[in-house]
Amino acid sequence: MPDTSIPIRRLDSREPGFRQQLAAVLAFEASEDEAIDRAAAAILADVKARGDAAVLDYTQRFDKLAAASLAALELPQAELQQALASLDPARRDALQAAAARVRSYHERQKIECGSDGFSYTEADGTVLGQKVTPLDRVGIYVPGGKAAYPSSVLMNAIPARVAGVQEIIMVVPTPQGVKNPLVLAAAAIAGVDRIFTIGGAQAVGALAYGTQTVPQVDKIVGPGNAYVAAAKRRVFGTVGIDMIAGPSEILVICDGSTDPDWVAMDLFSQAEHDELAQSILLCPDAAYIAQVQASIERLLPSLPRREVIRTSLTDRGALVLVRDMDEACEIANFIAPEHLEISACEPAQWAAKIRHAGAMFLGRYTSESLGDYCAGPNHVLPTSRTARFSSPLGVYDFQKRSSMIEVSRAGAQTLGRIASELAHGEGLQAHARSAELRLE
Repeated sequence: MPDTSIPIRRLDSREPGFRQQLAAVLAFEASEDEAIDRAAAAILADVKARGDAAVLDYTQRFDKLAAASLAALELPQAELQQALASLDPARRDALQAAAARVRSYHERQKIECGSDGFSYTEADGTVLGQKVTPLDRVGIYVPGGKAAYPSSVLMNAIPARVAGVQEIIMVVPTPQGVKNPLVLAAAAIAGVDRIFTIGGAQAVGALAYGTQTVPQVDKIVGPGNAYVAAAKRRVFGTVGIDMIAGPSEILVICDGSTDPDWVAMDLFSQAEHDELAQSILLCPDAAYIAQVQASIERLLPSLPRREVIRTSLTDRGALVLVRDMDEACEIANFIAPEHLEISACEPAQWAAKIRHAGAMFLGRYTSESLGDYCAGPNHVLPTSRTARFSSPLGVYDFQKRSSMIEVSRAGAQTLGRIASELAHGEGLQAHARSAELRLE
C-alpha cells in the first residue's frame, strides 16, 4: 500500500524554543535570483529603447506567437463578448454573480473610505481640505497559459472601475496562442477597456514606459511569475505597483468544534497553490489536532494536486498546539497571515484580538475559498508578514489624494509669521521672504 502519511510539523507553544521553531517555519526569503533580475532589467531596457519591436520580439520568442505587429495582439471587444456568450450557462452565471458581489463590496468601500474628499473653513476664512481623484489609466497583469485566474481579473479590474479609473489596460500571455475563455469573459464583465496578449517582463515594460501601441499606465497591478515580479520592482517609481506578493498563506485558529475534515480541506486549499504555500493550524486541543492530521492523511490521496499539497505541508506547514485561544490570537498577530480563519463557536470575540491579518474569515462556515471567488472583499492580500503594515487591494489603491489650501488675507498674517520664523531657523531665506511679503 502507498504511504499516505505526511511528516507535517507538530509544534507545542509550551515547549522551550517554540518561538525559534515557529520563526523557522515562517522563514521565507523571496527568491531574488540575480539571473532573473538581470534578465528582467535587460528586457525592460530594450522595451524602453525599442518599444513595439522589442515587445513583439520577446512575445514571439517566449510565447511562440507569430504576429506582424503588436497591434495584431490586441483583442477586440467583440472577442471578449463572444467568450462570455460561449460559456456554459452555470459557469457564466457564477462569474456574473461573483462580479456583482465584488462590485457591491467595493462600491460600499468607496463610500466608507472617504473617496469624496473633504474641506473645512477656519475662523479667519482659510479653507483646508483634500481632493480625491482616480488614476487616469491602470494596467492589469493576468497570468496566462496553465495558470489562468478569471477571479484575479475581477478582483483587480472591478475596484479600479469603481474608483473611477478612466482606462483599464489588461495584458495576458497566451503561449502558443491559447486563450482562456473564462479570463476573457471576466474581462468583459469587469469592463476592461483594452487587452493585449503579451506577458512577462516585456509586458510590464510596455505598461510602465508605453510603446507605439501600448499606452503608458499610472499603476500596474496583478500577479505574475518571477520575471514579472522582478520587472515590477524595477519599474516602481516610474509607475505605481500594488505589491510584490509571496506564496499564498492560510492560518486557521480552531477551538476544536469544527469538523476536522473541513479544516483539513481548508489547509489544502492554500497548499495546492504551489509547493511554497503555507498552511498552519493553531488549536488548544491536542486530540483535535490529531483528528485533523488523520483527516489530512485520509483526504489527500483523493485530490488531483496531492503532490503539490504534500510538499507544501511537509516543507512549510505546521499543526500547533497552543495553551488557549488567547495565545492563538497572540501567535496569529505575530504571523500576520494573508488569510486567517477563526473557526470557532464565537469567532467575533477572537477577531477583536487580531491586529494583523490580510483578511479574516469568521465562523466554521466561512471557508477561505469563498473569499477567493465570490464573498466580495478583495482576494489580493499582503503576504509574508506584510499584513503588519499593508492592506488588501481596494478602491483606495486606484485613487490619489491632493491637499487643498486656500489661505485668507487674515490667515496669511498668522501663518506667515509662523512660516517665516521656521524658515529662518532652517536657513531658507527665500521661503521666509515669500511669507513675509504678504504680511501687513
